[in-house]
Amino acid sequence: MIILVTGSNGFIGKNLIVRLQQRDDVQILGYDINNTLDELNAWLDEADFVYHLAGVNRPRNEEEFFTGNAGLTSTICERLAQREDPPPILLSSSIQTELDNSYGRSKRLAEEVVARYGEQTGAQAIIYRLTNVFGKWSRPNYNTVVATFCYNIVHDLPITISNPDHELELIHIDDVVRAFLSEIRDQRSEVGGRRSEVKFREVGPSYRVTLGRLAELIRSFRESRKSLIVPDLSDPVVHKLYGMYLTYLDEDDFGYDLEQRCDHRGCLAEFVKSEPFGQIFVSRTKPGITRGNHFHHTKTEKFLVLEGEAIIRFRHTGDQRLMLGAAEVPEGITPSHATSGVGGGSGREQSEVGVEVIEYRVSGEDFMVLDIPPGYTHSIENVGEGVLVTLFWASEVFDPERMDTVWEEVSL
Repeated sequence: MIILVTGSNGFIGKNLIVRLQQRDDVQILGYDINNTLDELNAWLDEADFVYHLAGVNRPRNEEEFFTGNAGLTSTICERLAQREDPPPILLSSSIQTELDNSYGRSKRLAEEVVARYGEQTGAQAIIYRLTNVFGKWSRPNYNTVVATFCYNIVHDLPITISNPDHELELIHIDDVVRAFLSEIRDQRSEVGGRRSEVKFREVGPSYRVTLGRLAELIRSFRESRKSLIVPDLSDPVVHKLYGMYLTYLDEDDFGYDLEQRCDHRGCLAEFVKSEPFGQIFVSRTKPGITRGNHFHHTKTEKFLVLEGEAIIRFRHTGDQRLMLGAAEVPEGITPSHATSGVGGGSGREQSEVGVEVIEYRVSGEDFMVLDIPPGYTHSIENVGEGVLVTLFWASEVFDPERMDTVWEEVSL
């Protein structure tokens, strides 16, 4: 199937072509401003489906709205109508057709041209009225205010907001492309005198956000490298907007350093955090060093050794033998005793006061995760010859005013 995409180097065209290239049943022809009219005519004679995305929205003068939108559309439809098998055409239009401005009028005229083409030839005529499309490869100061905000905030440039309460309706480029791809049909065998109904489409879902909120979100993305706070990705517009924001980073600015806190034991760095999720941090621990020896009342953690050998120890802080004192251990209570396991195994050891200590020996080769329940004092000891690298997750963001960390030795 041969597919022609006009406006192939534009924002929507680039995203559409990348998705089309993932298919093995299509041949793609891309027309843009650098191509000739002869090339366009030749490709219009071959195409089985036409995506007409080319248009003008930032002209040097008002007349270019009509030559670049309605005029080009007329040229395309007139050429297609001369074929014995006129192919389907999909027009990328705008909700501004409902407004009385030059751009809106020129897009409305283009819609009328496509509608007549469908009515006169029987070919499918599909018109998408798009609102503010955002996503990767959108040009700042050209396509949308979203792209301009992202670019300027990434590069520490000022942005202008005349009315922070002004609300935008946004649709994401991936949803646009998904809708466009759903229209592909090989309809050559269906044309034969059939009258076509012009189809007007909209893309969903759409998202409403004020200019003030938009700027606030994008600034928070920039700040996240310092605060380490991950955006609320459960909100679909935040999820998609954050991905778009990252595409405006300069290629030599993809990486950034974490703040490390180092002492005689090694180094530790926080990685990412959020209130609903908690936080992730990573540590390097020197041989023979033990970290931890504390417990939490509510907070939970997960330990994952990435490199090296470690023993992770637990002791229940509510054991009655400790609360009553070693001499007051009730008769008949004798904890089990076992040798520590190796390579992900677990075991138990008896403390001097008869309270059991649970041990897990873990290796970076195993990718074994240890859950740290509340009420268990715990520690991690580097028992290998090299540096121990451990990834930690905590269910709460660290708050020095409310640490929920009680220092208590595991081994007594």
